[in-house]
Amino acid sequence: MAKLVRTLTLWDLTVLVVCAVIGSGVFLVPGVVLKQVDGSLILAMLVWIFGGLLSLLGGLAYGELSAFRPEAGGLYVYIRDCFGPLAAFLFGWTTFFVIGTGSAATLAVAFPAYLGQIISLDPLIAKLISIGTIVVLTIVNVRGVRQSADLNNWTTILKVAAIILMSFVLLWLGKGYQNLSGPDLWPANFTASHLSAFGLAMISVLWAYEGWQYATFNAGEVIDPQRNFPRAFFIGLLALISLYLLANFSYIAALGVKGATGADAIAAKSISAVIGTGASKLLSLAILVSIFSAENSVILTTPRVFYAMAQDGLFFRKLSEVHPKFHTPTFAIISMGIWSSILAATGTFQQLLTYVIFAGWIFYGLGGACVFIYRKRNPGFKLPYSTPGYPLTPILFVLASAALVINTIAADTRSAMVGIGIVLTGLPAYLIWRRSSTVKQ
Repeated sequence: MAKLVRTLTLWDLTVLVVCAVIGSGVFLVPGVVLKQVDGSLILAMLVWIFGGLLSLLGGLAYGELSAFRPEAGGLYVYIRDCFGPLAAFLFGWTTFFVIGTGSAATLAVAFPAYLGQIISLDPLIAKLISIGTIVVLTIVNVRGVRQSADLNNWTTILKVAAIILMSFVLLWLGKGYQNLSGPDLWPANFTASHLSAFGLAMISVLWAYEGWQYATFNAGEVIDPQRNFPRAFFIGLLALISLYLLANFSYIAALGVKGATGADAIAAKSISAVIGTGASKLLSLAILVSIFSAENSVILTTPRVFYAMAQDGLFFRKLSEVHPKFHTPTFAIISMGIWSSILAATGTFQQLLTYVIFAGWIFYGLGGACVFIYRKRNPGFKLPYSTPGYPLTPILFVLASAALVINTIAADTRSAMVGIGIVLTGLPAYLIWRRSSTVKQ
């Protein structure tokens, strides 16, 4: 019987961490964050730094999990082992029907939206292009993890190079720093309201950093996972923090704090201000590469969750089969491609994703807590990699995840309850699959 093959190197895994995070957020979110902190540059930069460091804490903890249990499915496996098959199933169920496939659909729909800024597209052609990107990437991923990783590596190099080039051009030519005043750097009267604003802005930033957790899904295909996972998370997340800070400073150089505050398409606005409106087409090309690359990373990683569920007997058995030639979970990948295409074609993913995306952090927090449970169950076991700063490191990550979820529920209770309801629709399905399941109950 064919099995998954360990072929992903440290380089592949590090690039995957970076690629899975950078979509279009770096080109859009910084203006929103500045607005949330009332246009304070230092506060905004601190939000990006703290958000990155919290993600890094999570990455360090997940490095231990991936080294201890380097199996396909990653986070699904950790939650199953530590919190039971029901919690793991609800994670996988939500990932299949909304989070993973919805993310792929979101990126697929965004692709022709940016392409339309370069060439004219009618709605039907745009929809066909959306579905076409999913089909192409599904085929690439079916034909081998090596081919998908190579595509991932090259497109990520291109988009990172584009961000660096854009940033240096804006820093070199921008005049925004010339008019900075004291209030632009720090509030004249720092109050408790600024701390609250800092917390709200942190939510936006943590969304921008989200995606590195997906790398754990490919744990069954990584060479020497005990060494490579901790290194990949550390290097990848440090690179992301650096890139995000560089991009933020470049936007300020182009627009100044006041011009950047609240800017929706801040990257396009910055390029237009410094070079001219014609250059925005070049930025659209960079965003197209970034979106395509991020979409590939989602399709490369997510089906491994469905594969692991099927192996446990908690999903369609066919999804646990590995292609004898390509050594990929072919039916898991194809099923994701089909459902993502349906979501993209109908547009139903948009509201669903809005409702449940916060719920992902419930499961991410559970993943961080798995470190404590694995250690308690295996006293005296010599870990292949130990989380630096344990137990503070995973505690801070779990608390940050909980704060994000609680804040979302408090800020938009109705939508949050609908999202939790969508997650719980997996309960009847779990009860049906459990009857023939081989997983421990």
